[in-house]
Amino acid sequence: MPVSSNGVMATLAEVDVVIPVLHGPFGEDGTVQGLLELAGIPYIGAGVLGSAIAMDKDRFKVLMRGAGVPVTRSVTIHAGEPLEHPYDYPVFVKPARLGSSVGISKVGTADELPTAADVAFRHDEKILIEEFVNGIEVEVGVLGNRTPPPQASLPGEIVAHGFTDADWYDWSAKYDEGGMDLIVPPRIPEEVSRRVQDVAVAAFLAADCEGMARVDCFVTQDGEVLVNELNTIPGFTATSVYAKLFEASGISYAEALDRLIQLALERHERRSRLEF
Repeated sequence: MPVSSNGVMATLAEVDVVIPVLHGPFGEDGTVQGLLELAGIPYIGAGVLGSAIAMDKDRFKVLMRGAGVPVTRSVTIHAGEPLEHPYDYPVFVKPARLGSSVGISKVGTADELPTAADVAFRHDEKILIEEFVNGIEVEVGVLGNRTPPPQASLPGEIVAHGFTDADWYDWSAKYDEGGMDLIVPPRIPEEVSRRVQDVAVAAFLAADCEGMARVDCFVTQDGEVLVNELNTIPGFTATSVYAKLFEASGISYAEALDRLIQLALERHERRSRLEF
């Protein structure tokens, strides 16, 4: 969304800061970010590399493991490869480079796996088969650039209801009014909540993110924190979590937007001093 200094819609030639409100391929994967870099226009959120890393769940997990950030276990399957994995059922099958729970299936038996894979392969040429984690799903917002260190919001516990037969955080639970409850702070020990915040910031930095992100985690029954995904353009709808988490942390919606704009301008000014 191009916004000029007087707050009205503008052409790219007139814009001060771009606020990307696009999700998924070509909006959140570094494509639009690259266009804005070429145009020399400041924009909110992660750059080309961070956007591409976070969109590709396969590469994201590889990078997290290399950085020592704990992540959920999964195997990556490319089109034409056998559907093999070492996990007990149920498992989750998902496209590697999509979001909003599109193309994801919870699979209860080996007989169901080929159908779930076919669904996921409609959206991507590689898919993930992910181990089921028996734990509490928590999300945390991150706000900031690398310096000074980014700030983590209070974590929020996700309790999905939805209006389908699914017993997990599917599209309906995410986007239908009343599809989920957000509990802040989550019903976990305070020291585990702090660990969630620390892990979220570590994932944010390891993925080369700036500006904002929402980090989705699981907390297992023994208190282990596992990162599942990182979303570089979290939703700002009436049911979205990112703004609610910072609101609960003492940062209003308006203040969060103001800070994101300032962070975008700061990064643009900082990078404009580089010599190429």
